[in-house]
Amino acid sequence: MIFSGWDKLRFIINRLSERLWVKPLVLCVLSVSGTFIAMLADDMGLASVVPDITPESIKSLLSIMASSMLVIATFAVGSMVAAYASASAGGTPRSIPLVIADDVTQNALSAFIGAFIFSIVSLITVQNDMFDAAGRFAIFTLTLLVFAIVIITFVRWVDRIARLGRVVNTIEKAERAAGEALDRRRHSPTLGALTASPHPAADNGVPVFSSTVGYVQHIDLETLQSCAEALDCHVTVEALPGAFVSGHRPLLCIEGDIKLGEAFRPDAFAGAFTIGSSRTFEDDPRFGLLALSEIADKALSPGINDPGTAINVIGTLVRLFTLWQSPREGDRLQAIAYNRVSVPELVIDDLFDDAFTAIARDGAGMVEVSIRLQKALRALAETDDDAMTAAARKHSRMALARSEHSMSLQEDINAVRRNAEFSAPEFRTEAPPV
Repeated sequence: MIFSGWDKLRFIINRLSERLWVKPLVLCVLSVSGTFIAMLADDMGLASVVPDITPESIKSLLSIMASSMLVIATFAVGSMVAAYASASAGGTPRSIPLVIADDVTQNALSAFIGAFIFSIVSLITVQNDMFDAAGRFAIFTLTLLVFAIVIITFVRWVDRIARLGRVVNTIEKAERAAGEALDRRRHSPTLGALTASPHPAADNGVPVFSSTVGYVQHIDLETLQSCAEALDCHVTVEALPGAFVSGHRPLLCIEGDIKLGEAFRPDAFAGAFTIGSSRTFEDDPRFGLLALSEIADKALSPGINDPGTAINVIGTLVRLFTLWQSPREGDRLQAIAYNRVSVPELVIDDLFDDAFTAIARDGAGMVEVSIRLQKALRALAETDDDAMTAAARKHSRMALARSEHSMSLQEDINAVRRNAEFSAPEFRTEAPPV
């Protein structure tokens, strides 16, 4: 079972991981602390058992580290900015948070800045004779350790930065993010609440609206449950994570004998919704599918003309939908924890619209893309999921119609038709007379 408190903490940690200053700040604090911790060695009576390191040798090492780390840190920032620009230009701007959150790159930048701060602070303390023999040995040992960490980090970072921001790497990150979100949602289709209609009617109760305009990023169901218990009512969520809300679209609907007085505070219910200026991947599976679709769609533009990337994305989408309809693990299924809250499940038609509509529209004139798309939809239609089969056949028909409208060569149209045929007669399309 996924507890709301841990779910909220996960959301906050993921938001912090998208901030480049967090890890460097932590490493800077540790670096300064390490210098002062080395002073404690002088109070432990170790001067007689450790070798006496001359201050000049320590100053030389720290001076080399201070000058080199500043240059490397500046180079790292420049390389990261170039990678982010490449990810935005070659893929989609929606993938930038995934690229920024790359652990190896953030760790590298943090290590370089932390080593620079450590060398500056340690150099000041050594030059002012703040260490005795044991303290000098401790700071010398720490300096060698920092050198080793920086070298290992630099080697790993060079390998990563060479691939960071490339289209293939961006697709992999988007697939991983979408897969994790889909996997969490399929094991918790209603986020631990009761099942609601996909399109509930707001006139059945008292609607609560958002005071800000933006996208729903996270819903704190524990807060909604507490508010509903306090008023002895039932709450139906109408805006799932990823929905765009304003002052005219309700976040939720409150059903029950509600008295509009001091006890009823709509802002308490609305406060359970985290609303931001952009969508996030963790609680919004549709956003991951949309990002992958945008990558493929950009590759199909005349300026880029890269159908191979679109074909790669189509294969990625098939893997994700295969994950979505695969058997769920019983020990990971979330039980109903919020019996006063109803949440609608994701609709498979919406997932298919996010994933395939743009590719079918802009790739309709490319025979290789159209054939691969039909093969992908045919594979998804052959699953045991009736809803997915219906959605795949619907999109296959629409994609075929777009191809017939866009293609001028009859042989290409016939090739797409052959791959669009299903076993059911209503999905067999005969070639029109020439």
